[in-house]
Order: sequence, then structure tokens, then C-alpha cells
Amino acid sequence: MNTTEIFLIAMTIIFTVPWLIWRVGKTDYYAPLVVVQILTGILLGPGILGAAFPEYYQFVFNPAVIQSLNGIAWWAVMLFVMIAGIELDLKKAWAHRRESGITAGLALGMPLLFGCLAAALLLGFAGWIGPQALIWQFVLGVGMACAVTALPILILLMEKLDILRQPIGQRILRYASLDDIAIWGVLALILMDWQRVGKQLVFLIAFVFIAWGFRRLMQALAERDRWYVALIWLAVCAFGADWAGLHFMVGAFLAGATIDADWFDQEKMDQLRHHVLLAFMPVFFLSTGLRTNWAVGGEAVFVAAALLLVASVAGKLLGVRLAGRILNWAPGEASIIGWLLQTKALIMIIFANILLDRQIITSEAFTALLLMAVASTMLTVPLVAPKLARLKELIFRSA
Repeated sequence: MNTTEIFLIAMTIIFTVPWLIWRVGKTDYYAPLVVVQILTGILLGPGILGAAFPEYYQFVFNPAVIQSLNGIAWWAVMLFVMIAGIELDLKKAWAHRRESGITAGLALGMPLLFGCLAAALLLGFAGWIGPQALIWQFVLGVGMACAVTALPILILLMEKLDILRQPIGQRILRYASLDDIAIWGVLALILMDWQRVGKQLVFLIAFVFIAWGFRRLMQALAERDRWYVALIWLAVCAFGADWAGLHFMVGAFLAGATIDADWFDQEKMDQLRHHVLLAFMPVFFLSTGLRTNWAVGGEAVFVAAALLLVASVAGKLLGVRLAGRILNWAPGEASIIGWLLQTKALIMIIFANILLDRQIITSEAFTALLLMAVASTMLTVPLVAPKLARLKELIFRSA
């Protein structure tokens, strides 16, 4: 078979296997299709499928096919990160700045602290810190991975729970939006290459001026033209960030953060997010699974994942509970908000992919973080849905 035919076999597997598991297994309540796709990516990776059927694995996922899949995965994840940036609503966060600042700060700060402590513990064992990492980069990177809230997946889960457009859903979006900015800011700090700091400063200064011109242009365009110009802007920003050494994903987020959501029809933006998830992101999940590694031993990876999961969930719940005490929330409110904000999945996986690209973490640490992200996301709906059913009045509480 030629490369095109093998590529199409791989694409058939990528779209068929997770859909069958999701549909036949009826997993939607505790594992939405996006989570099943991530898990399938792990199953199809070298640690499981590659170990069980090495000849088949090497035939389907040969270097030429992987290179083609990576190209699709890069563009898919750039689109997804740009949409996440567009969905930030800083105006509402500013209007409720005391409540939003306290909640977002504690919801990010506590799991960051717990995650850093877990990372420091992992440093006592070989196989977790990447060859190019300084100790502070590894500790801060893993800590922030534990603190991440996946804004796009949070939106998806709140749609499932019918609270996205309700007051409590809008509050949670404000908190997650502020944390998103901090997450990408910390990532930029971790990736800062002091040998190339001049290029990075040039990029950031140029970005400020070009973004001003871009915003003026977008305001003057009709909506149908804005979609095309936004994609051009995404490619330019991603290239500039990667050229400067900040990674193309940082550029993708900056591209989205400079775009106002009200420049586009909200329904069309929702459709774009769903279509990217449907048609492109499964390829990214597969390429992510291909990067997993169990070389330090399966038990060690699962133990590390459990440690990170405890740090992530406990830190998030404790931080939000402290915010609830300060802001005099109703009983049960902090628990609902905390469980929703601990949703990880895509953004954490994207974050961990970047750390792996820069060799700040090893493939084993990446695998542990990936398992933690999947577990934390699968916990969300089963734990939140019963609480919402008992405390329906909280859905309409605006502050």
C-alpha cells in the first residue's frame, strides 16, 4: 500500500473506534465523546497497541503517516486555542472584579501550590523531569498543569448540564477566563529563552502594534470577511510566536485573545467549535496518544497520575471553598463551582504537549498528566449533576 492508503486506514481507525465505544458503551454521562477520543488515542499509542501488536502499529503509524497526521493536529489545536481565546470575556470579569478576582485567584493558586508540591516530590525519582528543563520550569509547569481549567470543555459540559446561559454558568466562565490568561502567561514565562530574549521582545512589541491595526481592520470588515481574516491572523501570530521561541500555541491564544466575541454571531462560533471538535480534534487526540510512554513502569505512571489528580482536585476544591467563605456563598455553591472549574481535558493536554515539545517533562510525566486530565474530566458531570438537581436555586444566583 502507498502512504495515502495507509493514511486513510489510520483516519478510519481514528474516527471509528472512539465513536463505537461512545455509542455502543453509552458513556456520554461520565465520558463525553471528546474524553473517549482522548482515551482511544492512549489505547492506540505505542504503550498499548504498539506493545500488543508492534508490526501492525509500525505499519499503520509509520513516520510518513504520523507526519501527515501531525500537520492536521497542529492546525486543529491552533483553531481550538484561538476559539478559547475569543471566548474570554474580560469585560464581565472587570464588571465583577472583586468576586471574579478572589475566586479566580484562589481557584488557580491553591491547585498550583499543591501541583508544585507534587512535582517537587516527583523530582526525587528518575524519569520525570525533561533533559532541557531547569528545576523551576518543571515544578512550575507541572503545578500549572494541575491548576488549568479547560475553558472549551467547561463550556461543553455546562451545555450538557443546561447551565451555560444561566447566571451560575456565566459566573463560572468569568472565573475560568481570568485563569486562562494566567495559564498562558505562566507558560510564556516557562518557555522564555533567555538566549533569544531579543527575538521574543521584538515579537511582543510588534504584536502590540500589529494587533492594534488588526482590530481596526476587523471592525471595518463585514462579518463574512472577518472569518477569513481571523484565520490569516491565526497563522501569522502562530508563526511569529514560534519564530520567537514562545511556541505556536502561545501565538494561537494571543490571536484569539485580541478578537472580540461580539464581532461574530455566537451561534456560528459555537458551530465552529463543535465542527473543529468533530472533524479535526480526533486527529490531535490520536497524535497525543502516540506520545505516551510507560517506560518507567505502568504502576509508577499510574501512581504519579493519582498523586497529580489528588493535588489538582483537592487544590481546586479547597481554593474555591475559601473563596466561598470570603464571599458568603450559599451552602453547596462552592462544591458545584469547584468541580466544574477542575475540568481539565483539552487545554491541560495542549499545555502538557508544549512542555513535552520543549523537553521540560518526559514522555512518562506527559502520560501521567494525560491520565490525570482524563480522570478529572470524567469526574465532573457525575458529581455535579446530582448537586444541581438538589440545589436548583443556585443556578439562577448571579453573584
